[in-house]
Amino acid sequence: MIRIITKYFPDLSDVQFSQFNQLDTLYRHWNSKINVISRQDIDNLYERHILHSMSIAKVFSFVKGTSILDAGTGGGFPGIPLAIYFPDVQFHLVDSIGKKIRVVDTIVNELGLKNITTEKKRIEDLTDKYDFIISRAVASLTEFCRWVKELIKSDGMNDFPNGIIYLKGGDVTGELKGLGWEKEILRISDYFNEEFFHSKMIIYIFRSTCNPD
Repeated sequence: MIRIITKYFPDLSDVQFSQFNQLDTLYRHWNSKINVISRQDIDNLYERHILHSMSIAKVFSFVKGTSILDAGTGGGFPGIPLAIYFPDVQFHLVDSIGKKIRVVDTIVNELGLKNITTEKKRIEDLTDKYDFIISRAVASLTEFCRWVKELIKSDGMNDFPNGIIYLKGGDVTGELKGLGWEKEILRISDYFNEEFFHSKMIIYIFRSTCNPD
């Protein structure tokens, strides 16, 4: 439950603790109506969805005013947990499935998150620009980079370059082979010791060379 979050993020404010704590009730309620998480996986919500999303916060610390697009957010991951943790960062959560966005909207409102906006739209049809694009394995890296590379602002405000931050499991060497981009592959097991994360990675792709065409 929430103890797995406080294990790795012990300095949560009272507000953040309350918001993370509410996620279990909210997702169980809405998942019984609209399947945004595998029904068999709802008991693993905090480890496999919330903490997995929060792995990004173990690597990246975004400054106030950073804009982040969660492309293909599904039930709100990784955007909602990160928006709780980074209340001064602006998140835009997008998914092409309307019922999933409706669930996200309800959860965002219940939590009182003012730093999230949402939109029902295909990733390929987006035009606004952001500092970072985050996502959890919605497509192959090649395809995903092609969809979003023009959505990344050229000028950044953080100490690290703007780009794509992608949560992915398994072997990604085939997807990355021959692509002309700078990248860092970070193993989540370096930060979290649960078995689930042994094959999970954060792929950080720099916009400056993100050109898979």
